[in-house]
Amino acid sequence: MGTAGIARKQFLPALREAGGAAAVVAGRDLARAQDYASSQGIGRAVQGYATLIDDPGVDAIYLPLPNGLHAEWTIRALLAGKPVLCEKPLCGTLAETRAVLAVAQETGTLLWEAFVFPFQAQLGQLRSMLADGVIGELREIQANFHFRLTRPDDIRLRRRLAGGALNDVGCYPVRLAGELITAPHDSAWAASIEGGDGVDVETQGSLGFLGGKRLLLSCGFRRADDTFGRLLGAGGQINITAPYHPRAGDTFQVCAAGKPPRSYPAADPEQPFTAALRHIQAVLHGEEEPRCLALDTSLRTAQALHDLRQSAAAQQPPAGPAPAAAAPAGAAQAGPGPGP
Repeated sequence: MGTAGIARKQFLPALREAGGAAAVVAGRDLARAQDYASSQGIGRAVQGYATLIDDPGVDAIYLPLPNGLHAEWTIRALLAGKPVLCEKPLCGTLAETRAVLAVAQETGTLLWEAFVFPFQAQLGQLRSMLADGVIGELREIQANFHFRLTRPDDIRLRRRLAGGALNDVGCYPVRLAGELITAPHDSAWAASIEGGDGVDVETQGSLGFLGGKRLLLSCGFRRADDTFGRLLGAGGQINITAPYHPRAGDTFQVCAAGKPPRSYPAADPEQPFTAALRHIQAVLHGEEEPRCLALDTSLRTAQALHDLRQSAAAQQPPAGPAPAAAAPAGAAQAGPGPGP
């Protein structure tokens, strides 16, 4: 649904690698959708997202529209009985997330939020090492997601489309913490720098979890690519070059107290989306039970993002008083007032 760049760069190569095919692409502009279909090896193009939802030849829908459109079109697809893989974040607000999940619950239609790293081998290895106590009890996660956004008209800079750094990439550290810390969060703090059309272009923050564990996160659109993550435990740490979309050459390094550091390859020899898409196809064919469904994972992420946004808003300085009007030319000027 739509002609997004992430579909071209990430989703479509992985879909082919997983043995699937993109049957149809829908766009608001038919000519653009046709060009996209031709260049990306998609079967055909149609005009309008509703046309795609109503198409009987479509088994499931990948929805990479701007965040502000996720709720409407995910709900419409779910009501039509079409399983959906919706790009993260599932919705731009907590209220919309609750509404979408309610429809998923009522209809029973399958819905995934497109965090693909829970399906990858790297996270499984990290879970296993933590369970084995290689760094002792996990106490803190430090996670970044930064990249340079250079186009001033990018949709991620538009408030009405639920853009901003926290929604776009800060959601990854939040979801990583949700995968590795089972306790709910009980505190949130954040501070942001605003830009674009009234969105956060950088945010730093923290989530505290019951039991004293915490996430420290940093995200933004103004510096070089950085997805470094660190898991800190009572007896060491694990440093991860790419927790979310590892590629060839990415590693994670275990630094256990009293032992020399040891590095491990992070990436499977395939596209980051492939494992998730292979699973979704197996579910659609009745070969696997679904896991990592949005009903099981997305509300916790949405609540944390909401609480971080609320905290960041509270840190913003209040608007100052309007500047005084200039005195007309020739008007008498008041003398000096009292000292401070």
